[in-house]
Amino acid sequence: EGAHDVSAARGAADALGRSLTVVSLGHDDLRRAVRRVVAATGRTGAMDAAVGATLAAVGAAAAADGHDSLALGQGADELFGGYAKVAQLDDRVAADTVRGAVRETVDSLPDGLARDVPVLRSVGVEPVFPFLDDRVVRAALSLPADLLVDGDERKVALRRVAGESLPAGLASAPKKAAQYGSYVSRELDRLARQAGF
Repeated sequence: EGAHDVSAARGAADALGRSLTVVSLGHDDLRRAVRRVVAATGRTGAMDAAVGATLAAVGAAAAADGHDSLALGQGADELFGGYAKVAQLDDRVAADTVRGAVRETVDSLPDGLARDVPVLRSVGVEPVFPFLDDRVVRAALSLPADLLVDGDERKVALRRVAGESLPAGLASAPKKAAQYGSYVSRELDRLARQAGF
């Protein structure tokens, strides 16, 4: 209840003239989703549980609506400088340049995909990753640093291109990772504390 992603999605759907299906989750739903993540991946870490449970819930809803594939945004933050650690070059990256930090985040993609793909397939949808198309990857990796990060603005080039096609404000809207914007991570933390972890 009250999750950032619900209000953001409603606003985007209205601006685009699209319908929206909101997937509401309770604690029992999250417990089932985490079990599915562990069964599909063998992973039990908190981040894997939160990201995987979010994807499992959305994927299962898409499958229940008769869809056999689901387009995802994996790669957008990694390739286009979307992470704060890339913009700030803080201690979460070893690199001392924006381009180097982007390369580090790109190198993290295979680990996440090794979780995301089996989770989504386990709920009956095939994941599609438009940002990981070879042409998009080549274009992103050739961008100069100022088209990745410019002061406080991240994903500069991606937002500019998106701004050419989307209604005003959508391309520049703040974005949260799905597990945080949906409150899945927060509620899994709550369940873990209640269980004594």
